[in-house]
Amino acid sequence: MILEFGAGDGTPIINSLMRTHFDGKIHGFELNPLAYKTAKSNIEEYELSDKYIIHNTSFFDALRPKAEYLISNPPYLPAIDDNIYQPLLHGGTDGSKITRRLLTLGYENVLVMLSSYSNPQGLIEFANSQGYRTADFTVTPLPFGYYSSESKVKNTIAELREKGMAFYSKNIYLLAGVLFTKGYKSTPDLSSEFSQLMTSL
Repeated sequence: MILEFGAGDGTPIINSLMRTHFDGKIHGFELNPLAYKTAKSNIEEYELSDKYIIHNTSFFDALRPKAEYLISNPPYLPAIDDNIYQPLLHGGTDGSKITRRLLTLGYENVLVMLSSYSNPQGLIEFANSQGYRTADFTVTPLPFGYYSSESKVKNTIAELREKGMAFYSKNIYLLAGVLFTKGYKSTPDLSSEFSQLMTSL
């Protein structure tokens, strides 16, 4: 069983299911009603309703089924408040608030997206404090987009950089997909290597 925080329009999971022979179930939670309707329509179009169940409710407030994995591309835009172009993308004052909350829920495996301008080192250390190790990760350079270039967000990112909590160059930041796990004790903990890469800019 897999749980998904923030399903959006469902495209990433749908694409994955179309390329694999996954036999389990994925429960996706999406708070935005328009995104939920789009996701539900897409799931039905590709005849995946038996594998991918979408819920239009708050993940944190819902009665969630037991699962081995939690996956998410959580909100990570840092700003002093959520009065920004896209409030649902607000990740707290340092961008890591929602991800930290997800890591307190105790799931054995948590696969999340993590930005280099959203206090990556602090988040990795928080994951370690919750009993997680970095089992695997992939890192991709990205240009700043429309939402991350908004003045309030951009100014917050600059302030975080002065505090050693944001890492980026003039042209790019780093976005990582990282698997935090409490299982697989035989695999090495890559937290140190991951932290070095995410703070390299």
